[in-house]
Amino acid sequence: MTVQPVTPRAKRILMVGAPGAGKGTQADAIAKQFGIAHIASGDILRRHIAEGTTIGRTVEDIVNKGELVPDAIIMDMLRKPVMSASDTGGYVLDGFPRTVEQAEAAYRTAGTLGVGVQIAVHLEVPEEELIRRLLARARGADDTEDVIRHRLKVYEEKTRPLLDYYAQRELLIQVNGARPVAEVTWSIVVQLQRAFKRPSATHATPQTRVA
Repeated sequence: MTVQPVTPRAKRILMVGAPGAGKGTQADAIAKQFGIAHIASGDILRRHIAEGTTIGRTVEDIVNKGELVPDAIIMDMLRKPVMSASDTGGYVLDGFPRTVEQAEAAYRTAGTLGVGVQIAVHLEVPEEELIRRLLARARGADDTEDVIRHRLKVYEEKTRPLLDYYAQRELLIQVNGARPVAEVTWSIVVQLQRAFKRPSATHATPQTRVA
């Protein structure tokens, strides 16, 4: 399945999904499709950890335990990439915000600068499939089934409420992320193309679309 490339026009997209849902894979594909930047907070954090920066040393233990990194650190880390991407056509943000509190803080900051999220895309994948995927791609001894189940529990408690938040404030697209990668990409692209044709996509009128 292929979709013709789209000329970017201030597209600011957020990927939401549990660990293992395929956010990174789909965010990368969507960014390429629309010619915009893919900003992955997890990748940026891992780079800091690998390089042993001040941020990396601060968050390494938190990340390894599957907990959420403090808001202030993430906000400071993402400010420059988000501003830069917004100036050159837009972004697909992957991995932040992860809580309603983070979303509200980001909305206050990014909204006043005109770089806030316009559309949230949620990848829905059954828990057992998420566990299977995460065990298959385990990066080290810390990626045990117990740690993975804890990460999923944190997601359910802290991140899933974002769906209601964005359904009320943005255009929320729900996608079945358990399908083959190409099918998921196609579904997201088609729904985004439709969404960006609607005035609500740039004015944050509450709507929910299911793909």
